[in-house]
Amino acid sequence: MTGYPFAFLTVTLLTAAINLGIAVADLAGARFVGANSARVGVPRSWLPWLGALKAAGAAGLLLGLCDVALRPLGAAAACGLSLFYLGALTFHLRARVLHNLAFPGFYFATAVASLALNVSS
Repeated sequence: MTGYPFAFLTVTLLTAAINLGIAVADLAGARFVGANSARVGVPRSWLPWLGALKAAGAAGLLLGLCDVALRPLGAAAACGLSLFYLGALTFHLRARVLHNLAFPGFYFATAVASLALNVSS
């Protein structure tokens, strides 16, 4: 992990941590996750799969930090998470659930920042 710029490390670790946290909430069936998914029209049966995707993205980001040869994996994970949260934002906008749009917006921003820093460093 040595030799990486501070911003790249910080943003990537933050993105991995928040995605791992929300993945655990998805997989554990947290009440707030179920309520929010119902509001935006996401079936409850999707939650384990969505949690698994978030966990896989977090793992990919972390693996991308382990070795320079794995950096493309980190970029792919950041790209996948960016697309994932773009979809989440679309679901929120389509359902007109705007009061908590900041959460998927923040996750999207961190994923895009991780991708941009991965590619640029």
